[in-house]
Amino acid sequence: MISRSGRMSRVIYESAAAGSDPDAAAVELDDLPGDAEAFELAARFCYGMAVDLTAANISGLRCAAEYLEMTEDLEEGNLIFKTEAFLSYVVLSSWRDSIVVLKSCEGLSPWAENLQIVRRCSESIAWKACANPRGVRWAYTGASAGAGGRPPRSGASGTASPRWNVSGGNSKESSPSRQAVPPADWWFEDVSVLRIDHFVRVVTAIKVKGMRFDLIGAAITHYASKWLPGLTKDGSRGGSPDEPWAHASAGGGLHMIISGAGGKDDLATSAPAREQRMVVESLISITPPQRDSVSCGFLLRLLRLAIMLKAAPALVTELEKRVGMQLEQAALADLLIPSYSRADTAYDVDLVQRLVEHFLVQEQTEMASSPGRGEPQQPEYYSGRMPPAAAAASASATGLNAKARVARLLDSYLSEVSRDRNLSLTKFQVLAESLPESARTCDDGLYRAVDSYLKAHPTLTEHERKRLCRVMDCQKLSFDACMHAAQNERLPLRVVVQVLFSEQVKISNALASSSALKAAPDALPAMPTTRRQLLDGTPQSFQEGWAAAKKDINTLKFELESMKAKYLELQHEMDALQKQVDGRSAPSPTAGPSAAKIGGGKHLQHGPSAWSSGWKKLGKLAKMSGAEAGAPPAGIAPGEAARKGPRRWRNSIS
Repeated sequence: MISRSGRMSRVIYESAAAGSDPDAAAVELDDLPGDAEAFELAARFCYGMAVDLTAANISGLRCAAEYLEMTEDLEEGNLIFKTEAFLSYVVLSSWRDSIVVLKSCEGLSPWAENLQIVRRCSESIAWKACANPRGVRWAYTGASAGAGGRPPRSGASGTASPRWNVSGGNSKESSPSRQAVPPADWWFEDVSVLRIDHFVRVVTAIKVKGMRFDLIGAAITHYASKWLPGLTKDGSRGGSPDEPWAHASAGGGLHMIISGAGGKDDLATSAPAREQRMVVESLISITPPQRDSVSCGFLLRLLRLAIMLKAAPALVTELEKRVGMQLEQAALADLLIPSYSRADTAYDVDLVQRLVEHFLVQEQTEMASSPGRGEPQQPEYYSGRMPPAAAAASASATGLNAKARVARLLDSYLSEVSRDRNLSLTKFQVLAESLPESARTCDDGLYRAVDSYLKAHPTLTEHERKRLCRVMDCQKLSFDACMHAAQNERLPLRVVVQVLFSEQVKISNALASSSALKAAPDALPAMPTTRRQLLDGTPQSFQEGWAAAKKDINTLKFELESMKAKYLELQHEMDALQKQVDGRSAPSPTAGPSAAKIGGGKHLQHGPSAWSSGWKKLGKLAKMSGAEAGAPPAGIAPGEAARKGPRRWRNSIS
């Protein structure tokens, strides 16, 4: 060993120089990685004996060789070279061996970290987990092979790890059943046996390689079900005692600490609690930030455990925001988190208040960043995306549905926590009013919570009861809730009156609608019915004023038509008169000046009779129009107005 180990040679020669017998020198190697088993294998190698290198002992032997300084400078083909070659060419090419080696590195810190064994195994596992299963040949041994050569599900008996054999997938020795693609979660069970720090390294490497976030979240949930029993609803560990690493994990699994001899502070500071806190904090830190990567129930149970174990406040706050992102998916049982602080209430009401606030902030953020904002308007046939307006409407509808689900969940939560006599009225009211009014279409759940609070707090004053009942809207109560409220002696009298009045209004509106539908014929369109309803609802004074105005309008229309007819008659008479004047004043073309003069004289001689008849007609029309139009303008006598008319005609004719 002195010839192959630099450390052994140095220790022996140092002890000999100190005056001790080299043949009887005692060397203590307390800090040797891998313990006595690794030292025995190293000694067998130094003495030329056969050493069986396996995945179970290679990591300890590699660290021991590094500790003993068995380098190539002392002898070619020394133990460091042999173990490194086995790691690189045998272990890292096998899925199962990589898992076993990484599991065996748990007791070899910091040697395994410094020698990059953990990093290389983690990256090898991540690469194989993210690789396309169609490009490799999967082989299963023993009882682990499922029906048709498919990999077994989690918890199956036998060796569940696949043997990774890189090939083109066209091997003739592989039957078609062996080429069946395994499920997407085939690697969950194998990586769940790792310690939390190594599991974090593997998941981090898988994230870097771009695996789907929902698969990563499912792997984290599966890991939590094994190491934190009770965190998931089934509480199953899912381990197999026949696996080579299951013996270590079966005894080393972290059990939920619910009761203990000490108080809450002792519970959070005990050694098992510290281990659990490390697991919880690590799981929170590696959980993908995407929505729906893990279920809301899992996040709430993880939050409950983090609060109980007093995890880092920053991680607890981040976990609360994650729960708020998908609060509408939560169940009431998961939301009933006990109060582990110094609060007097049985449940942590302040926590739920923060969750609702995170939910509302997330809803506002999603509405602000919804599709269709700031994007150019493109025709729908240019892309397969939803039009901006439709996308915005869809996002708004989704937000309303989420708020409605959260409102129902919050009403159920209030009904549960209202039975706590230590719950203050202010906390109840703030939590009930944390959601906008549009979130609730029916306040029956809120009424049940209010009634439960009144039943558990009979010493409330009249003012406090009125203040409590302000959180609900009486108009949003159903008929059954109104009937119950009308007979509820715990409610203030004013609230009972409001409930009865709102129900009476609903009944009156329903009866009016039904009677209007029965009175209206089926053949008539809806518009006359609507106008009739509008007229029925109009005040009587307004209807009488409108009838008088309508009568005056009809009278004015008749008078206007009469004036138009008289004007046309007058125009016709004027045209006929003009023609007569033009026919009599025109001279004959064959007559001379004397004849024209005689003709003109005759015309003037007979003119007064024709003019008198024409002016008589004009006078009649003027009198009729004057009588209808009213008195003549001020300052003009009726006779003068009559005389001015013929003079004006006489001047124009001459």
